[in-house]
Amino acid sequence: MTRNDLTFSIKSIRFDEHYRPADNTRITTNFANLARGESRQDNLRKALTMIDNRFNALADWDNPEGDRYALELDIISIEMTIGKDGSSEAFPMIEVLSTTIIDKQTGARLEGIVGNNFSSYVRDYDFSVLLPEHNKGQSGFSLPDHFGDLHGKIFKHVLKSDAYQAKFNKPPVICLSVSSSRTYHRTGNKHPILGIEYRQDEFSSTDEYFKKMGLQVRYFMPRGSVAPFAFYFTGDLLSDYSNLELIGTISTMETFQKIYRPEIYNANSQAGHCYQPSLKHQDYSSTQIVYDREERSRLAVEQGKFAEEHFMKPYRAVLEQWSAAYAF
Repeated sequence: MTRNDLTFSIKSIRFDEHYRPADNTRITTNFANLARGESRQDNLRKALTMIDNRFNALADWDNPEGDRYALELDIISIEMTIGKDGSSEAFPMIEVLSTTIIDKQTGARLEGIVGNNFSSYVRDYDFSVLLPEHNKGQSGFSLPDHFGDLHGKIFKHVLKSDAYQAKFNKPPVICLSVSSSRTYHRTGNKHPILGIEYRQDEFSSTDEYFKKMGLQVRYFMPRGSVAPFAFYFTGDLLSDYSNLELIGTISTMETFQKIYRPEIYNANSQAGHCYQPSLKHQDYSSTQIVYDREERSRLAVEQGKFAEEHFMKPYRAVLEQWSAAYAF
């Protein structure tokens, strides 16, 4: 089996107030979860307004009315087929968001960062099926051997693929919540857009998982935010992306995190010099956007089992052969 026997195709759909998830979209994904139920359109309008308002609050130069910019979001779905002839059924491997910045003053459309959110059926399998099974009955927590290796190699292969490089000019930046199992310490470093940098003494399992995807991590708390975010990237986060590109990612992902983790990102007090996030924190404000976090956790397990049945089991031998044969 050669490196090129795994091939990818990319699909795009606009995320706006009219968005409805496709049948094969992971329904635990941030944007898909908002677009379900009776409150779907109200949820979407409120979230998109929050994103634009936050963008303009950070991009406040030459923007006296605070309304110069708007952000367009596209959901990028990356599907994978196995075999020289693409004979396997296309499997929905990864979903991310791509941003486009609209300068209403000049009419310019500026390409933003791809990534932002990150969802993966195989990641659901690793964390919601494989990891619990490995630790069942054990007195302590541990990771299975080679945990995340296959997913990491597939992700690196995606970034090197003709499909990705034809569509995107820069590598992705993923922006996620910091881990509630770790403590973060404020440093003296401050970036004009990303804000105050934090560091931690030990990486979380998510950090280690993304490291196998070729992504390093830094933690920043932007101006006006109340907690740091984890930014996963290749290259140089501070030099490779413009201020407006970074603002697009911050405004998008802070909005999602305020909805999904208000205890951390919509708290009524800001993270201090030594900070441990907690979902049990009670002093926070609601965004008034409907969201069922318990359902999302349950669905992550269901979708991990879907990946096991439709991807890991049928193609395990082929994928292990491919993974063993190629280094990235």
